Amino acid sequence: MSEILQKTIPYDPLAEVPLPGISPLDWADWLIVDEAYGGQMARREALLEGQRDAVYALDESGFAAACELLDKIVAQVLTRDDYECEGDVVTCPDGRQVALDRTSPLVTAARLVQEDLCLLDKRGDEHVLVGAVLCFPASWMLAEKYMRPLVGIHEPVADYTDNIAKRVQRLFDGVRAERPLWRFNALWYHDPELFQPRSAFEPRRIGAGTGDGPYLRSEKQSILRLPESGAVVFSIHTFVVNREDVAGA
Repeated sequence: MSEILQKTIPYDPLAEVPLPGISPLDWADWLIVDEAYGGQMARREALLEGQRDAVYALDESGFAAACELLDKIVAQVLTRDDYECEGDVVTCPDGRQVALDRTSPLVTAARLVQEDLCLLDKRGDEHVLVGAVLCFPASWMLAEKYMRPLVGIHEPVADYTDNIAKRVQRLFDGVRAERPLWRFNALWYHDPELFQPRSAFEPRRIGAGTGDGPYLRSEKQSILRLPESGAVVFSIHTFVVNREDVAGA
């Protein structure tokens, strides 16, 4: 598998911020098209074709929210000069043409943008993962998190204490449609592969997440509320850069 890398990250991935590290997000900065777009989208297409069950899930209860998300993404990308739409076909920055298939809204949305897309809906006191296209997981598996609440999703994360869990749930409860939020993480890796699923019951791969790896992997994680369905979207834009391209590394 060839390396799919960016040269830059549009924020300081090594900046130290206290968990959960949430900041306001301008809608115009939600979806990013960078120099890795073509490579990442080709990898996504291959995963959706060859390992669809591993990277995609959608409960029927999340279908309306997925349709709303697709419409939101189409409206957003068509404000850019590098996307075009004719009828129900969108031409993407890499030249691919994506038919707007509203019978499969979440997959269609994911074929337009680099971001992985997770849909969460409030069930009782917690938000539950009711759908996702997760092609670039960093040491977790969609099958183990699907239809689970936030606390269950973060069970293997050592820093995800009860206090942090409550704060994150309050964020998901309080995020407003007109005021999205974002955060980032950063870990050093020895392997630049984007698709790195790992079961919560398996040990972390040697070198994954350690400080001596030659690649920095950083996720820009955005949290936004869909105004009609009220569902929360957790989108993930993955950056992988060589150590020498990281300032201060």
